[in-house]
Amino acid sequence: MGFDDTMLIIRRNDFLAKINQEEYDSLNIIHNFVVADRNRYIYFDPQNLNKLYFVKEGYVRIGSINDEGEDIVRDILKPGDVFGQFALEQENMNGEYALAYKTDVALCTFTIADFKTLLERKPELSVAYAKKVGQQLKKIENRLMNLLQKDVRSRLLYFFWTLSQHYLKNGDEASVTFENYFTHEDIAHLTGTSRQTATTIINQLSDEALIEVDRKNIIIRDIKLLQKELKVS
Repeated sequence: MGFDDTMLIIRRNDFLAKINQEEYDSLNIIHNFVVADRNRYIYFDPQNLNKLYFVKEGYVRIGSINDEGEDIVRDILKPGDVFGQFALEQENMNGEYALAYKTDVALCTFTIADFKTLLERKPELSVAYAKKVGQQLKKIENRLMNLLQKDVRSRLLYFFWTLSQHYLKNGDEASVTFENYFTHEDIAHLTGTSRQTATTIINQLSDEALIEVDRKNIIIRDIKLLQKELKVS
């Protein structure tokens, strides 16, 4: 990958795009760019982790291994998401791992000290970063409330509706299609159900011409109907 290609990737999708070329050079951000090969761990034992990661290309699976040795999916991140020590404090992340999922992954990675230095030199980025972290925490909170308060069908519908919000252009679309980077097992983990139940309900939603899931794409065929069933706007 050439220098120009790397810079295009770094500038994509998040507040780092607001930094001009002179600032990139002075902040040495090009040296914070890394590529993780598909199915390789970005980190596995985070006990001494002191880094922050921004996803620029590809998908990152966040998970943990429970006491029974089962692999638990906590989240699957897309370009624009942030992970690691995003509270900017050294902390134990309870056995969390991060894996380059399905494809190679391009990341910008900073030590906490270096990122704090970046914010000190570019204080206007602090607001943008605070907004990004707030969105991340809101996403986690909404997922927890979804698991606690909704039945399985509603959890699946809410999961797909939440995904669709990232891809809607103006909110008036009747339908939307976007890349499927989940397995049925992933969806089951993220909605608190079994793989068999998730597959059964996904098939039902397809029969109802509401949502279709295949290996490549997720299609929300009737956004208004989905919103009506979930009682969201």
